Amino acid sequence: MKLLREGLQYLVGGSKIARLGILYNMNSSVDLHSLLFAKIIEIATSSYSHKQKVLNFLNHLCSLYENEYMVPSSLTLESTPVFMEKVYELADANGLPSKSFKAALLDFSVSRMKDHLSKVAQFIYWQLGLEYGVNAVITNGRVMLFGDESTILSHDLYLLESVEFKLRVKHVVEIVEEAKWQDIDPDMLTSKFISDVIMFVSSSMAMRERSSESARFEVLSARQSAVLLGTEDSIIHIDAVLDPLSPISQKLSSVLRVLGKYVQPSMRIVLNPMNSLVDIPLKNYYRYVVPTMDDFSSIDDTVNGPKAFFANMPLSKTLTMNLDVPEPWLVEPVIAIHDLDNILLENLGDSRTLQAVFELEALVLTGHCSEKDHDPPRGLQLILGTKTTPHLVDTLVMANLGYWQMKVSPGVWYLQLAPGRSSELYLLEEDGDEIKDQRPLSKRITINDLRGKVVHLGVVKKKGKEHENLLVTSDNDSHLEETKKGTRTSWNSNLLKWASGFIGGSDHLKKSQGTSAEHGKGGRHGKTINIFSIASGHLYERFLKIMILSVLKNCDRPVKFWFIKNYLSPQFKDVIPKMAEEYGFEYELVTYKWPTWLHKQKEKQRIIWAYKILFLDVIFPLSLEKVIFVDADQIVRADMGELYDMDIKGRPLAYTPFCDNNKEMDGYRFWRQGFWKEHLRGRPYHISALYVVDLVKFRETAAGDNLRVFYETLSKDPNSLANLDQDLPNYAQHQVPIFSLPQEWLWCESWCGNSTKTKAKTIDLCNNPMTKEPKLQGARRIVPEWVDLDFEARRFTAKILGEEIDEPQEPVTSLGESQNLITDNSSKEDKSEL
Repeated sequence: MKLLREGLQYLVGGSKIARLGILYNMNSSVDLHSLLFAKIIEIATSSYSHKQKVLNFLNHLCSLYENEYMVPSSLTLESTPVFMEKVYELADANGLPSKSFKAALLDFSVSRMKDHLSKVAQFIYWQLGLEYGVNAVITNGRVMLFGDESTILSHDLYLLESVEFKLRVKHVVEIVEEAKWQDIDPDMLTSKFISDVIMFVSSSMAMRERSSESARFEVLSARQSAVLLGTEDSIIHIDAVLDPLSPISQKLSSVLRVLGKYVQPSMRIVLNPMNSLVDIPLKNYYRYVVPTMDDFSSIDDTVNGPKAFFANMPLSKTLTMNLDVPEPWLVEPVIAIHDLDNILLENLGDSRTLQAVFELEALVLTGHCSEKDHDPPRGLQLILGTKTTPHLVDTLVMANLGYWQMKVSPGVWYLQLAPGRSSELYLLEEDGDEIKDQRPLSKRITINDLRGKVVHLGVVKKKGKEHENLLVTSDNDSHLEETKKGTRTSWNSNLLKWASGFIGGSDHLKKSQGTSAEHGKGGRHGKTINIFSIASGHLYERFLKIMILSVLKNCDRPVKFWFIKNYLSPQFKDVIPKMAEEYGFEYELVTYKWPTWLHKQKEKQRIIWAYKILFLDVIFPLSLEKVIFVDADQIVRADMGELYDMDIKGRPLAYTPFCDNNKEMDGYRFWRQGFWKEHLRGRPYHISALYVVDLVKFRETAAGDNLRVFYETLSKDPNSLANLDQDLPNYAQHQVPIFSLPQEWLWCESWCGNSTKTKAKTIDLCNNPMTKEPKLQGARRIVPEWVDLDFEARRFTAKILGEEIDEPQEPVTSLGESQNLITDNSSKEDKSEL
């Protein structure tokens, strides 16, 4: 009764955003006066709309019942009419007509009332777990028990209302108020209807949360499949159910070890492996590093860890070293003598020790952009900078969840819409939903820890622009050309000042300025050719330098190379600035963190393939209009300016079709039969070693979003996208059209006949599925100029690193054999990851 009185007092106080309901948790032996009391409350709350009169009546009714009729032993049958007369008098005294109560009570049935209350009590027991007679407060599905009802006061209910609304109900209210009730009769859309919907949604969410907070493992047997640790008298008990061959168990096992050492709980680890396996799911040796007190010396201020220790590693397996870091971190190796992609422990000498230093290079700022009542504004361009330099980094919004990301360091940043069509159509939405139409807005973002940040950005279209599209094709929109002309100059001055100065000083700025100063070296003039490539491991970095030299020796125009930074070795990053200065080209290192919502590849080679195609719209600065991808193991024999200037007929991508004149390979041309033949329907299947990307058209048509949608759908099937970087664009060419380049732009011995080799403008060292010849051996045999280019690149590298090399007379077989482990596809299963 005390709890009910405090609830009524809470309503008398004037709460405007809450409703109070009463559930009677009575048993079947309840007396007549209690039944009448419950029925009278039901009549009063459902029949009268005047809130204050009803509350006053109920307050007096509770006092009457509590003082005179709550103790069953003092009641008699004669006391019931007296009780009813007093109720009628209270009704009249509080402005409620007693006649209505008399009429409603004419058909009152004790048995029906008991049956109803019994069903309510059963519901409370089965749904909420409350025994008969237990008092509780239920707010939007959350149950709070109190041993003593006097501990709850009306002020506590005010506090509960405030917390519940701020943390949970407010967000539900915002969504419900924006809902469009198309199939609902307008007369039904009362405040009670809306309130009921909010209560149902909040309660459903609360029930889900409560059920996921804990799990009961009493049914699990510990006889055969469990490990028991600790003592039964421990304060804390931990139950863990693990699949011992799952990636998550690799992490959890380390966490459990730390908890077992420092918390000393009783622990039961239940092993729950898969019933059957076609292949071992774990492909790596993994240690999850958890900081502990042991990391710090008890004697002085030295730090001993944290550290991971690998013992009994295989000496003859080719290993790759990777760090599994928190999502917001961009980490790269800065010191490493050995090739971290191809580690053979038996080649490390007697010490059996490999040393590498990794550095936290930057943090990733991610966010989601939304437009009220619309899909995310895909293609919306954003810039990030400081107050003095507002444009240091840029990106665009993806269709997938309105996702965007930028590279930052700790500090204060300002996010705003990029000049051009984005800022012409849209305004940033203020937190208070107030739009300032007179000036461009920026959103202040503070990065003050190493956990990164997720920013939710709202935008609205300007008045008069509501029906204009953000993405328009240049073919039929003259406004786009005007925008390009008006903004390109101001953009270029800022875009290429990549924010590498955040961390590690201004090394990148010096590189850019230095290489720009050499623009005219060697007589280079004209429009810059942008070439994009990716390499991982010392062997492919060796090929990459040869590719660079072959491009430069065959054209007179300025060239800028773009490399994905994620997989380059410290040696290559040391050599490339000197090489750029010596040979007169520009370069830039770019990176993009794999989004958490996008299905991620596990094998490093497949991740690299994905980077070639999945993020072309966001990995480059927005000012870059066109780029050519060239495989690292490719040798260029023609002027790439010819390809750069080629008209690709408004297509976002241009690839070379596979050759078909080497008849020995007909059995390997899978695209001529089965699924691919049916899917392509006469379209050619293209090779991905060389392709042109019209980034303007690519972004205009949202090609990147379309490719990611296809990838997300196909990649979850392990039998799909066997050659990811090649299969994906070929599969999607019905929606992301491809221009087919002339055949001479890519020649590959495996697929093309020797009769066309003399016309080849580029030669790719693609793998031969028949001979499986090592790359180095094939390069010397297939490309006559390769040996000289290789020697020139190795000689320059040795000079920079202070090493010595021999003349180019190295035995082909020994080199081929030494590299066979990392280039031969047949040995791919033997390569493990560290």
